[in-house]
Amino acid sequence: MKAEKIQQVLSEHKAWLISAKGTRADLSRTNLSEAELSGANLSGANLSWADLNGADLSGANLSRANLIGVGLRRADLSGADLSGANLSGANLSWASLSGADLSGADLSGANLIGTNLHAADLSGADLSGADLSWAKGGHLTWTPD
Repeated sequence: MKAEKIQQVLSEHKAWLISAKGTRADLSRTNLSEAELSGANLSGANLSWADLNGADLSGANLSRANLIGVGLRRADLSGADLSGANLSGANLSWASLSGADLSGADLSGANLIGTNLHAADLSGADLSGADLSWAKGGHLTWTPD
């Protein structure tokens, strides 16, 4: 997706967040690999099954977003707000979630292989069935069985 179109979607989504007069962002199944979305407000957006591999989402607001099955391999999500987001089945392998807020997020069945979780808030997150092989987080390091 071209940068101009992304900015249009973000602008409409912002209007939706503020006044419900815009359009909620629906970027499901969209190719956004390597996209520059640092600081973007995609709270409540639908990004299910989107390709965000290698994207810069540092400091982005993805709270309560639908991120089911999303590809976030090697993405930068450092400092991002993912509280209450649905990341079930997402591929976050080798992504940076350093300092991210994942409180109450659904990470069931997610691929977190090699993910940097240093200083991430995982309070109340559902990690059932998630693969945390080689993931690092503060004082914790997960290794495969």
